[in-house]
Amino acid sequence: MHELTLHLQQAGLFKDKLPHRSTMARWIRAALELDGEFTVRFVDEEEGRELNHQFRRKDYATNVLTFDYQREPVVMADIVICPAVLERQAAEQQKPLRDHLAHLLIHGVLHAQGYDHLDDEEAEVMEARETEIMESLGFPNPYSDRIGMVHD
Repeated sequence: MHELTLHLQQAGLFKDKLPHRSTMARWIRAALELDGEFTVRFVDEEEGRELNHQFRRKDYATNVLTFDYQREPVVMADIVICPAVLERQAAEQQKPLRDHLAHLLIHGVLHAQGYDHLDDEEAEVMEARETEIMESLGFPNPYSDRIGMVHD
């Protein structure tokens, strides 16, 4: 098992809906291929939109953003999650909020390790890895009906 240093930055009422820190750490650790140091920051839609605009030139709040700083020998990254978008998507996709949050954290950790989905081949590899990790944690395949796609 890989070592993990995890910092959580929580904001607002969503804090009461988050699983325990140890649960989120277990999900993140399951996706780690090396030791890692992550800050997971939960932001409101305004901050999420500002970050997405500043770093990706997209003027909307997205579900997850990953800022990776180092991949070896220790993976270091910030993962930013917008709970308002997360909740909306979970409702639209008719999946439990917990499942969707686990998927987004795993998705962000994989991005921090160099996985991407810019083309079909990369997407296939990344989605297969996400599915493998999610199922190993007891979650269903997030792509089983293609509704669960992550659009970061």
